[in-house]
Amino acid sequence: MLMMRSEFFQKSPAKAQADCREGAPHGAPTDRGIALVITLLLLLVLSVLVLGAVLTTSTDMLINGYYRNFRGSFYAADSGLNIARQDLINQTMAAIPNTFTAGSAPIPAGTDATTASSITSTYASPQTLNLGAADDSWKGAFHITSATYVLASVTPTATDPSTGLPSAYQYVYAYSLTSVGQSSGVEQATVGETGDILFNVALTPASGMTLSFAAYGMFIDQQSICNGSYLVPGLISGPVFTNGGWTFGTSGSYTFTDPVGSHSGNAGFQFSSRCTESSKGNSSYRRQSISPQYQAGFQWGQAAVPLPSNDFSQRRAVLDGRGTNTSQVTGADMNAALRDVNGAPYPASGASSGVFLSYDASADPPRMTGGGILVEGNAKVQLAAGPGGSQVVTIVQGSGHSATTTTVTFDPVAGTTTVASGSSSQVVNGVPMDYNTGKPGTMIYVDGNVTSLSGPGNGQAAVQDGAALDVVAANNITVTGDLLYKTRPVTTTQNQIPNTPADTLIPGNDKGQVLGLYTAKGDIQLDNQQSSSNLEIDASLAAISDSGSGGLVNIGRSISTLTIVGGRIQNEIKNINSSTRNVFFDRRFAGNFAPPWFPSTTISPSGKSSASTVASVDRVRWVDQTGD
Repeated sequence: MLMMRSEFFQKSPAKAQADCREGAPHGAPTDRGIALVITLLLLLVLSVLVLGAVLTTSTDMLINGYYRNFRGSFYAADSGLNIARQDLINQTMAAIPNTFTAGSAPIPAGTDATTASSITSTYASPQTLNLGAADDSWKGAFHITSATYVLASVTPTATDPSTGLPSAYQYVYAYSLTSVGQSSGVEQATVGETGDILFNVALTPASGMTLSFAAYGMFIDQQSICNGSYLVPGLISGPVFTNGGWTFGTSGSYTFTDPVGSHSGNAGFQFSSRCTESSKGNSSYRRQSISPQYQAGFQWGQAAVPLPSNDFSQRRAVLDGRGTNTSQVTGADMNAALRDVNGAPYPASGASSGVFLSYDASADPPRMTGGGILVEGNAKVQLAAGPGGSQVVTIVQGSGHSATTTTVTFDPVAGTTTVASGSSSQVVNGVPMDYNTGKPGTMIYVDGNVTSLSGPGNGQAAVQDGAALDVVAANNITVTGDLLYKTRPVTTTQNQIPNTPADTLIPGNDKGQVLGLYTAKGDIQLDNQQSSSNLEIDASLAAISDSGSGGLVNIGRSISTLTIVGGRIQNEIKNINSSTRNVFFDRRFAGNFAPPWFPSTTISPSGKSSASTVASVDRVRWVDQTGD
């Protein structure tokens, strides 16, 4: 390029001479700095172009990121609508009782308001949509800002020709939901929808259902009307039923907090000189009136409740933790499943005494395989809430110097069962299990009489929090001292929680603690041996079978105040020889909760229906409200 410039721009002779006079080399160019300037200009232009590209790319990325976050928020909001709508359906269907009065509408009134309130409270705060994703790949969340749910119509759609009662219903609920979604950025999207949810409900007569006897506050099998005796007056809580008929007297008032039923179509009312029968639930004679308060109604003429035939299920539960096989347990069954403290199997020829547990002694270390303890022969049993959350069962057989004491400690925290007797001990992995529920549960079966059953002392805890125990005897169970939960689950005075009944569940006190006492052939006897004249039993008590005559009976000194926190189930009413009797139904038993392997029955509720329900959605309007 310089040569080209020298060829096209020749200097004049005068100019050349001047250059020589000034010392410039002859023929040297004077524009050599222009190349640097041009290079810098080109570098500047290139830098501007690169900067422009960077700015353009960054802007595109910001726009795309905003769009991505907004779309993620939109999808989160739409997912929230789907979740909330399905929850409306689920809660409505769950509100239908297992059984309800034939001819009545199956979905309870007020379900719509309760469900709408639940939706707005449950989803008021952001709900993540990334549950279960290990990589946390999407941070989408939603919350529901408004939810309305109103019953628009309910229409019988079919009739049972044999009864003339509706056999099907259609419910239409109008709903409206607004959901706000947000992803990883600050962008939010609001989506709303309205529509109708239709429930087509088909009704059928209720089939038989399994019911634990613990669900009764009081159950008496054999109770005749106007036989010369009557029910002791007072407050009686929990469901009450008899396979006979009730008789009420004039010595005090009756208050029933739960439904009262009987197989008999009438009740008896014992006045001083006359006993009358009536199906009205009350009666008057010569200016005297007997008017029990049925706070949840009475139902006479109900189907009789079948009774348990034996305790085979309870004995079997020791072996396998299930008790579902109702056949009689054989010596071979026990020989295969049970071991003593030294790991020796239950004798194939039988045993008259001894303590055996269901565990595999050949495993290393030994491992629990069943549901608890089998005691052969009569025994004294003491229950105690042990240290560190453990449950301790102490079993004494014999008397004097020949007495044998076996201590079994169940420790769910450590996951071990420790058996100790004399100089022998055994640590077994695991604790007894109720495999029907998948939770720890212990059956203590005494193949004889429980001659003494108590806690560690007057007012001391016998049943540890979380312990589920059932004490069963082939014959009598004699209670000689308090049997107390470490944490009492229900109130025992009306003032314990203001403005609530005396048997109200105490919030936070349901620790899974439960105790049941059961005998199919004997009585549950009271023989208070402690210094206090009062006696408290925190348990559901059952002395009942289809050929039995068992009941709750006092064989010792008079009891000042007998308190039962649970319920009582008896073949017959017997003398408890107590000045004051307080029975507080354990409200946990009103659901599916009960002592493990407690006797149960199958009932076929007359005049009741059950339902099968199909739900569908008619979405009328769906709109993105983000720009509103």
